[in-house]
Amino acid sequence: MTDQSRADLKKPYVETARSGYDLLNSPLLNKGTAFTEEERDLFDLHGLLPPRVSTLDEQVARRLQALRQLPNDFERYVFLRGLQDNSEVLFYALLVRNLEELLPIVYTPTVGLGCQHFSQAFRRPRGLFLSIPHQARIRKILGHPRFANVEAIVVTDGERILGLGDQGAGGMGIPIGKLSLYSGCAGLHPATTLPIFLDVGTDNPERLQDPLYIGWQHERVRGAKYDEFIETFVSAVIDRWPHVFLQWEDFSRDNATRLLERYRDGLGPSNANIRGPAVVAAGTLLSAVNVTGTPLRKHRIAILGAGGAGSGIASLLKRAMIEDGLSEEEARRQFYLVDRDGLLMEDMAGLLPFQRPFARSRSELQGWSLEKADTVSLTDVIKNAAPTVLIGVSGQFGAFTEEMIRSMAASVSRRPRPIRSRPITRSTPRSTALHSRPRNVNSHRNL
Repeated sequence: MTDQSRADLKKPYVETARSGYDLLNSPLLNKGTAFTEEERDLFDLHGLLPPRVSTLDEQVARRLQALRQLPNDFERYVFLRGLQDNSEVLFYALLVRNLEELLPIVYTPTVGLGCQHFSQAFRRPRGLFLSIPHQARIRKILGHPRFANVEAIVVTDGERILGLGDQGAGGMGIPIGKLSLYSGCAGLHPATTLPIFLDVGTDNPERLQDPLYIGWQHERVRGAKYDEFIETFVSAVIDRWPHVFLQWEDFSRDNATRLLERYRDGLGPSNANIRGPAVVAAGTLLSAVNVTGTPLRKHRIAILGAGGAGSGIASLLKRAMIEDGLSEEEARRQFYLVDRDGLLMEDMAGLLPFQRPFARSRSELQGWSLEKADTVSLTDVIKNAAPTVLIGVSGQFGAFTEEMIRSMAASVSRRPRPIRSRPITRSTPRSTALHSRPRNVNSHRNL
């Protein structure tokens, strides 16, 4: 973003040559019934709006009442998406004032239904749909002046949406929802955010057979052609926005870590499914260390779920242990990662690159008492390794039993230290407003 663009976003008004329906159809500028009499004169809005001028508070109250009268959360999700596409000022005012009620609708868990029924609920495009058939156009698409102010991008290819798997173009619901949270909760200006869906096809048979499906109705492209498409996208992003925040979201386990590593020295991208859980887990554990007084380097950590999230947590905590004084090998030996086939072992078939650093050798388990000779379960790890920390990043119901927790509790002692709590502050996005000033089309800029 240029210095001039930043200055424009900080103005108490927005200069625009839009008027009439063109203005009302611009989500970032539309104020609906909140346009004043003077603004209605200036922007030719008389007759296009009901005569009463409403305050933003009145608009929020009206929309909240309508939202609460809807029969289910999916209908409320569709309602909010429509409101966002009509008036972002009103959408974010409603969201920020009712975060506890609306976050589960704007994002998880309701966004999952939104992704599953994205084609049926599609009304108005938001963000960018970049597809393999139009790969040669990517640079031209990103280069349009309308995207000059972009500072944050969330991108997905829709292959591993939440716990729902491949949702194809429906995966676009995730970048849209995530960036809504970044604006509503972290204060990013909506004009600086861009949701992107990379359409490389889908292997979901329901999407392939659905005549209403809006995505590229083709089997999911993989291998070299997939990598070439990703490279085209990333290189175009780097050239267009050298300092943009690029977040990968809900890519498959095979691609998520691989792509993150491949491009980490360029834009330094993030992946919420890998780094997000890692940051939260590390922050929680470091806080616990401050309470118990036991140094991080002395903890033994068992993690259930050795996918991208579990391995990402282990990698970050291992780095923290190294900073706390352990060698690379000493830190590695503090971790026990358990997946669907049990504790990760070096002789397991199909280990992924990000799992291998945490795989154990058979010799390390000499003397262990196992429930089954050919598998090392989480229960085995808890009984034999006596971990001091247990982290779960698996959707397996009932994985942590009372016996496991009691076994862990028996091998650790807790000596709490008093800690001081600090107030939590949160910023909110600044609303975009039109200022009633004489219109001179030649001196105004189009947004």
